[in-house]
Amino acid sequence: MTADRLTVLVVDDERPALEELRWLLERDGRIGTVLTSDSATEALRLLQERAVDAVFLDIRMPGLSGVDLARVLSRFKAPPPVVFVTAYDDHAVDAFELGAVDYVLKPVRDDRLSEAVRRVVGARAGGPVAVDDDIAVELGGVTRFVPRSSVRYVEAQGDYARLHTASGSHLVRVPLTTLEESWKDAGFVRIHRSLLVALQHVEEVRMDAGRCTVVVGGTELVVSRRHTRELRDLLVRRARPGTQGRG
Repeated sequence: MTADRLTVLVVDDERPALEELRWLLERDGRIGTVLTSDSATEALRLLQERAVDAVFLDIRMPGLSGVDLARVLSRFKAPPPVVFVTAYDDHAVDAFELGAVDYVLKPVRDDRLSEAVRRVVGARAGGPVAVDDDIAVELGGVTRFVPRSSVRYVEAQGDYARLHTASGSHLVRVPLTTLEESWKDAGFVRIHRSLLVALQHVEEVRMDAGRCTVVVGGTELVVSRRHTRELRDLLVRRARPGTQGRG
């Protein structure tokens, strides 16, 4: 880092994309030095010789891929934050599991890249910036960020998950099991093999002839028998003093 400005490495095997991303990053006042490499292998050699504050990494490259390089970096004693910059959205799950701070789709827009740099700065400061806090959703080529706090419940759809919020639902390329593990400390719990709910959004718990359901945002969701006791115990523990549990 140069005078509190970041030193970053851009890795992309396509020279025009490499130069464009370097140009965009150099315009950002938070960036001091932009190093470049046109292969993951060369980037790894450079990183073993010089520390950087973040790596902006293409995914599909000849030889060692961007995902491969990110896995190697994750084993560093102090791994730099990684931002994937790619034309493809089918590696979002890999990025999520590798702890990447962001996943930016090409063509890269100024505002989107600025958000990625913000996340890098936050990651270096130990702030909550990764996908645990909000998750990127692509709609018609436009990236939106859905805050985790706005998600009422999550529904499994095959290998993906659908986030349900007050304003609608969003399909993300992340398995329900991955979200369950990453968001459990934020109060998301499994109530069914295909459902997670945010405890803060549970409005009511209903018991009828041994069948348990919860109401979340006006939607009634079935709680499986194996998760019923755990859910009720969690809700009781979260209840404020003097507040009676419902149901």
